[in-house]
Amino acid sequence: MMIKVLLISVITSVCFINSLMANEGADAPSVMEGTPPIRDSQATMKNYRDYPFSGWTFQNMGAPLNVVMVPRGGSINELNVPIKQELGRRIFKDKSGDEMAFEDLFRAHYARGVILIQGNNVLYEKYYDGFGPHKQHIWFSMSKSLASAALGILIDEGKLDINKSPASYIPELKGSGFERVTIQNLLDMASSIDFKETYTDMNSDFALKYAVAMNMGWLPGARDAQPENTEIYGVHDFLSKYIKPNKNLDPGTDFDYNSTNADVIGWLIARISGQPYEQFISERIWSKLGMEHDAYFTVDRAFMPVVTGGMNSTLRDAARFALMIRDEGKVKNSQIIPSGWIKSAVDVSEKLKLNMNSNPNYGDEPWEAYHNMWWILDSAKEEFCATGIHGQVIYINKAKNTVMVWYSNQPVAAAPRNINYQSKLMAARALVDSL
Repeated sequence: MMIKVLLISVITSVCFINSLMANEGADAPSVMEGTPPIRDSQATMKNYRDYPFSGWTFQNMGAPLNVVMVPRGGSINELNVPIKQELGRRIFKDKSGDEMAFEDLFRAHYARGVILIQGNNVLYEKYYDGFGPHKQHIWFSMSKSLASAALGILIDEGKLDINKSPASYIPELKGSGFERVTIQNLLDMASSIDFKETYTDMNSDFALKYAVAMNMGWLPGARDAQPENTEIYGVHDFLSKYIKPNKNLDPGTDFDYNSTNADVIGWLIARISGQPYEQFISERIWSKLGMEHDAYFTVDRAFMPVVTGGMNSTLRDAARFALMIRDEGKVKNSQIIPSGWIKSAVDVSEKLKLNMNSNPNYGDEPWEAYHNMWWILDSAKEEFCATGIHGQVIYINKAKNTVMVWYSNQPVAAAPRNINYQSKLMAARALVDSL
């Protein structure tokens, strides 16, 4: 999603050009102006990931895309009003070396909202440009870390072995590139499959097959195709029929971020639990965290949840999920996710570090490794992230007993290697270190 990632749908050529223009300070047109909106301001299926339309669509993903609900449950885990809003005036440098107040830096780099919690106290919370605490926003590849948490429940219950092939649980994957890998390889983005994510090449297999199956990008036929009229209909068809092994690599020997790995994890959760993925997430996680609002997933052409990047929630509810992860799977007196599984995310081997550093796309980044679908910044401090394209981040720093979550509509999809993403992460880490 790093996600570096990250994810999911394809950027059209127009989107890519507009993204570059936005970074160069081109005047942004108004969005959804008027009733009904005037033509030039109208958000559409075609432009929904283009800046500035994304400012509206990322908090209204049920408009361009189909969705399924993830209901909340029980009493709300109340969060206080922020008690240190003055933190927003602290001065930090962005990636270019420009100094500005934290709240201004986040605005300058396309943040939509940010919340900082230390212990159980909200210290700082800020929303920009019409976004607010009761509006949902797409997670993109932060969704992968949610899938990892869900898988940990089934592992703890003894229902699967992460050292086995996913094809041992999903026969449809036999003969695919996923047959020779272990579930642990999937979790570490080390599956060595013959498939590359690219967001700008309209002739790539990503654009012509995967993005169409996910139904998350504007491509002809993505919505209208019927299963009887196409070989690859939804994501499950794509995974079983198209993904082949990279015969030049052995599984576990490389780091190659690939969203399809998370799709397989979601398929495993649904197949082993016997429940639709969104129902499992709702019943075993979302309804147990004291969430304030229902959440929802975007769905593929077969109306299956887009596990790898389709989760949507309010900022505060994403923070409640982050708090549970920080607290090793516990909410109050209830153990939601096994503590051992949460701890394992930052138990990083030298092999995983080598895999990350050997990839030229990530070797110059602040990341130590990628493990169990979390981006590890500093395993000693238990500092790690969930990340999604266009600048979505869950940041956890256990040494500081802190979480920070922010949503963005960065014009360029690529997250960790984008200056807007890097600037916000630098400032966030510096702010937390100063607490």
